[in-house]
Amino acid sequence: MPDLRDHTTLRLGGPGREWVRATSEAELVAAVADADAAGTPVLLLAGGSNLVVADAGFDGLVVEVATTGVDADTDTCDVDALAQCGGVVVTVAAGEDWDELVAHAVDQGWAGIEALSGIPGAVGSTPIQNVGAYGQDVSQTIARVRTWDRVDRTQRTFAAADCGFGYRHSRFKAEPGRHVVLEVTFQLRQGDLSEPVAYAELARTLGVRAGERAPLKAVRDAVLALRSGKGMVLDADDHDTWSAGSFFTNPFLTPEQAAALPDDAPRWEQPDGTVKSSAAWLIEHSGYGKGYASPAAGERVRLSTKHTLALTNRGGATTEELLTLAREVRDGVRERFGVALVNEPVTVGCSL
Repeated sequence: MPDLRDHTTLRLGGPGREWVRATSEAELVAAVADADAAGTPVLLLAGGSNLVVADAGFDGLVVEVATTGVDADTDTCDVDALAQCGGVVVTVAAGEDWDELVAHAVDQGWAGIEALSGIPGAVGSTPIQNVGAYGQDVSQTIARVRTWDRVDRTQRTFAAADCGFGYRHSRFKAEPGRHVVLEVTFQLRQGDLSEPVAYAELARTLGVRAGERAPLKAVRDAVLALRSGKGMVLDADDHDTWSAGSFFTNPFLTPEQAAALPDDAPRWEQPDGTVKSSAAWLIEHSGYGKGYASPAAGERVRLSTKHTLALTNRGGATTEELLTLAREVRDGVRERFGVALVNEPVTVGCSL
């Protein structure tokens, strides 16, 4: 059986006991439904960009989601399902590569996902995490998500309002393992200019003010350059990209917790009364700088030399070594600032 390390961006993980590559929706549903009926554990694998898999691998069926298809409709608008009419309705199979979709959208003059360039993984994974970067989240453009419900053993379609989207969260993440995403429908605006640029670093790079628009291709190129500078664009020759992206999510704190942080700690007040801070800042100011290697974990895993939120495999590492580093960083931040960092990647057969 193939090793999962050959199918994850961290390049870690042992073998799957069984393996199926589903290239059609029917094959995908059948593989999962048959395994469920037999009581066989299932691991859904698409881009492998958000997985930390145990060295022992997965004792069950790995279902590789390899479905394809991009269907664009510029004439139809379902007012019951879509937040707004106009533009283009794009329905995409779960197995399609996310960044290839973004590139295609930019080439076609479809605005709304251009700031999400360079993010590895498959389209079907994006609503689960509510993937976001540089001021955009997929929840801003998702119209509906069609799934296979493994509990009710039927197909279910969720309008965006029913997806429970939050910061790196959704109803699909809240009910892990229940919903197999089959396809995602996006509502995108047609035009040459981007959505308003919401992220200050991106606005500075583009030479515009926050809230202004810029040419779609310029936004994509700027985001790719920024992500590359942080080791967040996959490159087989760059070990800083052998990661699962940002390993920890930015914490949401009570006002009292936020007030206890140093004066220069980042703080962003939220509508619900919480205060968002920066996981990267907390990590760095707890003594874990870029390129940090844990004495307990060894030299084969390090924080990225470009971005402290990424834990990287420098070659030949094990999952347990990576988790040892992750635990040290997590515990160090908690000891220094009293803030509990939460891992963003999904762990399979292992835990922090």
